[in-house]
Amino acid sequence: MVAVEGSEGDDRQTQLLRGVLDMCLLALLDREPAHGYELVRRLDAAGLAGVGYGTVYPLLTRMRRLGLVTDVMQESPSGPPRKVYALSGEGRRRLTAWKRQWKSFVDTVDAAITDTHTTGR
Repeated sequence: MVAVEGSEGDDRQTQLLRGVLDMCLLALLDREPAHGYELVRRLDAAGLAGVGYGTVYPLLTRMRRLGLVTDVMQESPSGPPRKVYALSGEGRRRLTAWKRQWKSFVDTVDAAITDTHTTGR
């Protein structure tokens, strides 16, 4: 995520991320099932650095309770079995709706903050 300098910028980024992190996790799981550690790594690779396990695991638990993701235990090549999360049918429907809502929201905000007309000044 592109950093905005100063604590106000950090606070704004945190608020924005909090509002879209569940959508981002569902999108990552739509591409491929993963365990929590892998999801944190994918978020970091996508530019959402600083999202840790203490944020991702409770969110995955909540999304599982809501029926948006499923989980299964899989053997690990090194170490104990681990929980792998996958998108459920309801999660896929919700993600599709959220993507439409997000696109509309981004277009609206972009129109509001972009000077697309000449004011004659």
